Amino acid sequence: MTFLARNASKTVPLTLVLILAVLLVFGIVSLINSIPLSIRTIYGAVRFAGFIDPRGDPAEIEKLKKIAETESPVPIQPIFPVRVSSIMVRSLVGKWDFVILAMDAPQVPAYLERVGAADLQGRLPRPGQPEMIISDPIARNLGLKLGDLVLSPDNSEAYSPNPVRVVGILPTQEWIMVADREYYRKHHLPPVDVLVIMTQDPAKQAQFDVWAKERFSGLRARVTSYTEIRKQSDESFEVLYKILNVVIGMLVLVVTIMMGMLMNIYQGQRLQEFALLQALGYTKSTLLRRVLQESALVVVLGWLLGVLVSLGILSILKASLFDPRAFSMHLLDARALAYTLPIPIAIFGAAWLTVWLRFRAFDPVGIVDRRIV
Repeated sequence: MTFLARNASKTVPLTLVLILAVLLVFGIVSLINSIPLSIRTIYGAVRFAGFIDPRGDPAEIEKLKKIAETESPVPIQPIFPVRVSSIMVRSLVGKWDFVILAMDAPQVPAYLERVGAADLQGRLPRPGQPEMIISDPIARNLGLKLGDLVLSPDNSEAYSPNPVRVVGILPTQEWIMVADREYYRKHHLPPVDVLVIMTQDPAKQAQFDVWAKERFSGLRARVTSYTEIRKQSDESFEVLYKILNVVIGMLVLVVTIMMGMLMNIYQGQRLQEFALLQALGYTKSTLLRRVLQESALVVVLGWLLGVLVSLGILSILKASLFDPRAFSMHLLDARALAYTLPIPIAIFGAAWLTVWLRFRAFDPVGIVDRRIV
């Protein structure tokens, strides 16, 4: 600690390089992870219910409903139909389709209670009226408030034959948009219902979703569940993460080589110090251990500071860009943190190799006699 503190002009640059490398890796991985996280967050309400679409054939509805009611492996609540339409929401990588559920008035309170959004600012849509309730993330993402138009005839990304206004906002983190089914039956095409199936025990919804995916395979039915959404998002970003692994690997290699060169210069400037210490009785193993302890301290300190700086910058980014638009990002992302670990490990390995090569053929007498400088 004494040497490191008294030679800040030599140790600070090494620490800064490590901080910047950690910041770069942590920031890149966190931002990339925010994309699949946003997908799972936007469609997160699907985990509370399964949806079965008859693929445009209304005649299949009763058949599919009967199969679910009689063959479900877990007890389910009464199945009810909904109509659907879509709207475009904003994300870091462009606009995504989001599904609006149009329900009959009696089903709305039970559904909202299931997704944990029973509180409501405003009121529920009136039967047959062009009205809608939305959750707080939707309101922030689209910049909506009570009384605003959410669907309209002249909006190609959020179309409805009549202007549809927001009459209620749900104070929940789930992304939810619920309209009135009677209005949809009169004014929206196609005239096809989608079945909503909720298990009596919410903890068994995933079990039902897995069963439904297998049971309705091959039938005129499309099952939408949170399990499938997670699977599709993981598969979609599998190639991206492989590319990310290559990029991070190249970055670690470049930073390690650069740090190794800096440490080689840094240790070369200390040859006279090492020679004098050995002449005073220090053994090579003692000097080697001392230098490695110094290197380990610099590496650990640089990594910790890099993580703290990354968290600070990402916090500012989250507060100024993500939260106002309801984008999703984990500040202390476990995967991002794991991606930074190869940096200090590789740099310490380079430091150990540099020091070991120095001390392997170290001649303190020659350095003290100034035959080697």
